[in-house]
Amino acid sequence: MSIALWCLLIAGLLPVAAAAGAKWGFRDYDNANPRQWLAQQTGFRARSNAAQQNSYEGLPLFTAAVLVASFTQGPQLIIDQLAVLYVLARVAYIACYIGDRPTLRSLVWLVGVLCCVALFVVANRTVA
Repeated sequence: MSIALWCLLIAGLLPVAAAAGAKWGFRDYDNANPRQWLAQQTGFRARSNAAQQNSYEGLPLFTAAVLVASFTQGPQLIIDQLAVLYVLARVAYIACYIGDRPTLRSLVWLVGVLCCVALFVVANRTVA
């Protein structure tokens, strides 16, 4: 299995890691109503939850980009490098979100999106 496909698994698990940050310490955590509990949180817990939600939102584009680039048999080294860069950008994004660094967070978000676009470009060059 390629590195890019392993990156799909890692990217799929990143929202879970962000959720763990939101629930860190479990202060008055209500497992019967976790979404209601999360909606009432502030500070790093609220930012961790937002990072979790954004990670889920970005996952379909990344998944499609990796699969399209792979199935069109683009250059595997480039696909792998872009997938790793995406995962690193998403890890940095979550860290910036939790750490309350909005400008840097936006920049690393952009890096992740550009990786997805680049994966589609790689696929398009292979098909054309």
